[in-house]
Amino acid sequence: MTCCWYEGPLAAFDTETTGVDVETDRIVSAAVVVQDAPGARPRTVRWLVNPGVPVPGAATAVHGLTEDHLHRNGRWPAPVMYEIAEELAEQAALGRPLVVMNAPFDLTLLDRELRRHRASSLGRWLESSPLSVLDPRVLDKHLDRYRKGRRTLTDLCAHYEVTLAEAHDAAADALAALEVVRALGRRFAARLERLSPAELHALQTGWHAAQARGLQAWFARTGTEETVDPAWPLRPELPAAA
Repeated sequence: MTCCWYEGPLAAFDTETTGVDVETDRIVSAAVVVQDAPGARPRTVRWLVNPGVPVPGAATAVHGLTEDHLHRNGRWPAPVMYEIAEELAEQAALGRPLVVMNAPFDLTLLDRELRRHRASSLGRWLESSPLSVLDPRVLDKHLDRYRKGRRTLTDLCAHYEVTLAEAHDAAADALAALEVVRALGRRFAARLERLSPAELHALQTGWHAAQARGLQAWFARTGTEETVDPAWPLRPELPAAA
């Protein structure tokens, strides 16, 4: 009997950063977690980065990584970004779906770091084997769209009864997001089990765009001057300033 994708091998990716601007902020830590089956011992690869720029106190308050700690213990960004891209390309080549909570943030940030430090892009690493991304935020908002409340990783873990051991640690967050996707798959099995991860990836592109349009409309009604990017799972590169 072949099991559904949410009972099979999954990988997950997460980053901690200097801030929330994908165009200018930097990765300070990252992790890829691989789990072959529910309950199996996960395999984790971690990276710690000396970003070469100041680490704001507000960012340290979130993830606990100080500028001094990163300066002493982190590696230079260029080799780290290469290794992360290689790891994601390997997962794609093996056909493992990649769980990324709020994928446009982490994947776009990685893409910009590759452009900054490697004169490359995430797309170049994935030319032969595209990723099948599973974003618990997009999936949950689509499958349970009328539920009230926030949908941060902490909120989703509480809702789907997943243990989040150490919030804002890249490896802990990646594993928790992976477990949320498994729980979400089981809860909405009737709607998900016949879909392949590649089909779900394509569907999430449309679901996220619709969610972005809805949020943009809400911002317009409330007078909030904020732009919501509909692109998923990777935002297009900004045109260079003239």
